[in-house]
Amino acid sequence: MSGFKRYIRRLFSPITIMIVPHDAEKTYHFKMPSVGIVILCGFWFSFTAYMINMGVTTKKYNELKDKTDYYYTQFVEVRSTISSIKKAESQLKTMLGHNKGKEDLFKTMDQTDSGSVNIGLIRQQIEESVNTVAELKEYLKQQKDVFYSTPTGLPAGEGKISSGFGWRTHPMSGRSEYHTGVDLPMSPGSSVRATADGIVVYADWSSGNGRLVILEHGFGFTTCYAHNSEIAVKVGQMVKRGDVIAYSGSTGNSTGPHVHYEVWKDNVPIDPQPFLHKDT
Repeated sequence: MSGFKRYIRRLFSPITIMIVPHDAEKTYHFKMPSVGIVILCGFWFSFTAYMINMGVTTKKYNELKDKTDYYYTQFVEVRSTISSIKKAESQLKTMLGHNKGKEDLFKTMDQTDSGSVNIGLIRQQIEESVNTVAELKEYLKQQKDVFYSTPTGLPAGEGKISSGFGWRTHPMSGRSEYHTGVDLPMSPGSSVRATADGIVVYADWSSGNGRLVILEHGFGFTTCYAHNSEIAVKVGQMVKRGDVIAYSGSTGNSTGPHVHYEVWKDNVPIDPQPFLHKDT
């Protein structure tokens, strides 16, 4: 017990912080418990991580918008090319109409020569248009895959968070720990759903996580769903966003029925909250 008291005293022992202005003789100092500095650092780290995540999301949005604008311009050019082809076809039909003598045919040619038909140019435009459409289809397919592989929406419940992402006091041990997900309270036995398309890479008991399901989505995304009462999928199974993968419970180290939900990007846990209320 005496060791515990010493630990508590050390945790709350004051540390003096001194501020020395560059152009002033007077200095400023104040005292703060050690645990206060740790908490401030934790808040700073969480805020920095959040701002970095928002910056990356904005950058991706701008890149997607630029590409969409580019392909819209290409589509306008394709439509213009098709219009030119239809006009050329109409001119040829007029020139080669039935029951026309040579004189009438030559007059028709004079009338339509102002927009002469360059077959080679039209063929080149057609090839460029076909290539552009193929490129666009491939791009849209990739963006579709990215969209369905990105965690979106709630895995369960109505969005109430009982414990957020970041540093917290563990409700059972009472020790400070870094919470790598969010806890979503819900009624026991409720459906837990995948938040993105993916493949089941883990579906079994996992010590303090209880019955755990882990999904791999591609593009660097992984999601985890812990403390389930029952698992509804098997390893290797493909799932779609919205598919039921488990039923909520309180297995493992848990104080009540809820889903512990994690989002990982490139093997690093990130705050799931920005993904919870995205439109699908």
